[in-house]
Amino acid sequence: MTKYRELLRLKSLGLSERNMALSCACSRNTVSKILKKAEELHIAWPLDDSETDALLGKELFPRAERIKTKRLPDTEHIHRELLKNGVNRTLLWTEYLEECRQNNEDALQYSQFCYYIQKAEERRCATMHIHRKPGEQIEVDWAGDVAYLTDPVTGAKTEAYLFVGVLTYSQYAYVEAFTDETSHAWITAHIHMFEFFGGVAEILVPDNCKTAVDRGGDRYDRQINRNYREMAEHYGTAVIPARVRMPKDKPNAEGAVGKISTWITAALRNEQFFTLAELNQSVKKRLEAFNARPFQKKEGSRLSLFRDEEKQILLPLPAARFETAEFRQCTVQFNYHISVDGMLYSVPYEYIKRQVEVRLTDTAVEIFCGTMRIASHRRLYGRKGQYSTVEQHMPEEHRQYLEWNGDRFRRWAAQTGPCTEKAVDAILRSHTIERQAYKSCLGILKLAERYSAQRLETACSRALSYSCSPNYKSIKNILAADSCSGQQESCTGEEAERNVYGVTRGVSYYGRTRK
Repeated sequence: MTKYRELLRLKSLGLSERNMALSCACSRNTVSKILKKAEELHIAWPLDDSETDALLGKELFPRAERIKTKRLPDTEHIHRELLKNGVNRTLLWTEYLEECRQNNEDALQYSQFCYYIQKAEERRCATMHIHRKPGEQIEVDWAGDVAYLTDPVTGAKTEAYLFVGVLTYSQYAYVEAFTDETSHAWITAHIHMFEFFGGVAEILVPDNCKTAVDRGGDRYDRQINRNYREMAEHYGTAVIPARVRMPKDKPNAEGAVGKISTWITAALRNEQFFTLAELNQSVKKRLEAFNARPFQKKEGSRLSLFRDEEKQILLPLPAARFETAEFRQCTVQFNYHISVDGMLYSVPYEYIKRQVEVRLTDTAVEIFCGTMRIASHRRLYGRKGQYSTVEQHMPEEHRQYLEWNGDRFRRWAAQTGPCTEKAVDAILRSHTIERQAYKSCLGILKLAERYSAQRLETACSRALSYSCSPNYKSIKNILAADSCSGQQESCTGEEAERNVYGVTRGVSYYGRTRK
């Protein structure tokens, strides 16, 4: 602004217009014009303290006020309209002129119209410096530029995507290449980044990518991806996604992406990589040089600032590394198993035909119904169709069926008596495959229920006296014969004498007269 007060003061001191122009950094014509106007209006030094340069300017040159009597454009409305496709300033100025004509108001010319719009945009673009604390947050993102892997046989190019993580205080960066941008790559990149930093920051600031944020949520209440949330809970950090279309919420990551595209991606443009490991090895070397490069406008480098001020403040890493997980929906089959990748895992039989959620890691399979975990198995690999079954998940009758084996039959026989144990063991050993004797052993067990354990022990003792390898039929016949002899003892004495010889008819039978 022109220094009106200073010019009037210098005139009162008797300085020439040339010296006044040099002192106030303005032209001689401007000095002459101001002094002439002040003389016409009888304005001279000394002036009251309330007479500022702005008030003197309005008093000396009121023409500028005439412009302000014209209708000014609605800059907020213009800003919203310019965001629409096909709308430009010329169209909005034409509409502005039409509104002024209808309201009988003076309108601004196109240059003044654009001037007010530009001033409003400048005020809207104000920026604020945010003080960052050491170890406070990490900003993560995928780089826009990709690297390439070359097939050694065909020469075909395959894209490799760069993950970028930056500590906001020291701007210490981590970069790793992946062949895709899936959830598994996203989580793996975070795990490797934490191990590279040697600790964890309090806050993670990702973009609104689907590997971090679930779709369909409110823009002000974003739902964190379940796998990503579990990873954050495992490492003791919190996830606060950037707002949609607000890259300034993570300026360090955005800035690092541009620099990494230059110092890593572009620097490797003339090199060929046949495997992802080769690419990551070269990226690691370039990253070390990038972090060690001195700052341009302050002392030190990213590496020195991280090592001296931030590393010791990071949260410690947990004892075990987080395992990436995949979630699936399955239905429990009638055999109380679920099928996952061709393998079958048991759940409690009460959940037959229920929908369950399966959490898969590289080593474990966890099954949930709602929020409750109902089963856990070690993950199976190899031949399809393998079963992992927990006996407690089976109905009672199914468990009993599985319990029929040689050892159980021997334990039961030992409880009955030594002769029964020897007989059962002999029956089990008499077959090439032990399972062939299970029905015979089960039949002997039923004989104990029908007759009694004591009588079965006696029958087994007699069977062993006849043969060292008795069978079920011989033991059953002995018990049946003993049962018949017991019934005969209950008959009359005459019948007993007549039956001394067992099944023989006796003399009286052959000597009776025929009718």
